[in-house]
Amino acid sequence: MRPVFVQFRCTPGKTYEVADAIYDREIVSELYSTSGEYDLMAKVYIPEDQDVGHYLSQNLFDIPGISRTLTTMTFKAF
Repeated sequence: MRPVFVQFRCTPGKTYEVADAIYDREIVSELYSTSGEYDLMAKVYIPEDQDVGHYLSQNLFDIPGISRTLTTMTFKAF
């Protein structure tokens, strides 16, 4: 499993609905509310045999209320 971090910018007033929808999909291991340009940050473990972009698009990015995402790939834990 490859960990990636995904930040979500939500449509104003929709952050809680987006967070609930993300949790309902049982895809993320951790989900946080954040300050700054993005409203939420999730840690997602991608199966080794899956393409990251396809996996996230098929499992998370179709949630209503998401206006933008930023995915950060990880490489090595220290």
